[in-house]
Amino acid sequence: MAAPLLLRNRNYRLLFTAGALTNLGDGMIALALPWLASLMTRDAAAIAAVAAAGRLPWLLFSVPAGVFVDRADRRKLIARADLLRAAITFAILLLALGEPAGSAIWILTGLAFLLGSAEVLRDNAVQTILPSIVADGDLEAANGQMWSVEQLTGQFIGPPLAGILIAAGIGLPFGLDIAALILAAGFVWLIAMQPPPPSELRFVQALREGISFMRGDPMLLRLAIVLGIANFLATMTITVQILFAQDVLRLGSAGYGAVLSAEALGAIAGSLLAPYAIRRFSLHPCLYVSIALWAIAYGIVGTSDSGFVMALALFAVLAAAMLWNVITVSWRQRRIPSELLGRVNSIYRFFGWGSMPLGALAGGFVVSILEDEIGREMALRAPFLLASVSCLGLLVYALFRLRLH
Repeated sequence: MAAPLLLRNRNYRLLFTAGALTNLGDGMIALALPWLASLMTRDAAAIAAVAAAGRLPWLLFSVPAGVFVDRADRRKLIARADLLRAAITFAILLLALGEPAGSAIWILTGLAFLLGSAEVLRDNAVQTILPSIVADGDLEAANGQMWSVEQLTGQFIGPPLAGILIAAGIGLPFGLDIAALILAAGFVWLIAMQPPPPSELRFVQALREGISFMRGDPMLLRLAIVLGIANFLATMTITVQILFAQDVLRLGSAGYGAVLSAEALGAIAGSLLAPYAIRRFSLHPCLYVSIALWAIAYGIVGTSDSGFVMALALFAVLAAAMLWNVITVSWRQRRIPSELLGRVNSIYRFFGWGSMPLGALAGGFVVSILEDEIGREMALRAPFLLASVSCLGLLVYALFRLRLH
């Protein structure tokens, strides 16, 4: 019987450990950053601007980032991106230690944009490096384990830990994130692998090569578009989620952290069970069930009056999202040639993740526009209900147009 992947593959073990650390920090920031923004202003549109700024780099930089990832030593690129993120988080820490003021929200918005820019390079490089350090037959297991530990630390441990730390001081989660990012950079630096050979193609030529591959694969493009719509809807709800929890469900920082931990349990369950579900029920039924669960769960959140019910519904959303991720990421990693993986993956993410800042802005503006007409509570429910109906439309499209071979 073969030894577990983590025991027999040193490089994967180092990447896995680095991912656990960085996502612990990301989980704390997921709660601490919007909480810091809510201390500066109660304006839903302004808080949405912070969330949108963190995702805007996926729209602006994801395509050119792929060219750099394919040309660079991916190991060094990941480590340097984590160190850069530590420096940006230090700037946010200094802002958090000052007196919260309304005008500071725009400084926070700019820092969130810089943090997201470094994340674009880092995340693209991580997905691209994985097929180089694990065997093809291990991709589902490796992706499932990576998603699982990232959700365990990033959602289950990070948010409630941040909720506890915020009660002692808003700057503490940012300080711990800095330490985690520096440690993660050290682990990635220890990965032993050969850098890619230098490319003779110019930047524009290399970019065109990636675009050409993407255009020639209709199924890959359809997946990217479906992901883009799903991420638009997810970010639309996430942007107002903290205000929904505070103003409608009356949750404090610890209670909201517990809701995020329930999301993490769903993500962990989805990540670990996905390889078995795919083998047992086959790929397409699992893909369609993922979208159906999104539609049902968003509708439940939008009509709930209980933090417990919200937590259960978000458990389902994240479980379905991880099932979708394990299926589609492993499929892409096999389908795209290694030398093109960074570029094609970045173009895919342009469509799939570039919609997220638009979704963040949409969430804030939906609430701002509707609250005068239907009241703040119903306005905060509206993004979840819109997401539910839209996911039903996505399911119909997927049933007829998504056939992965």
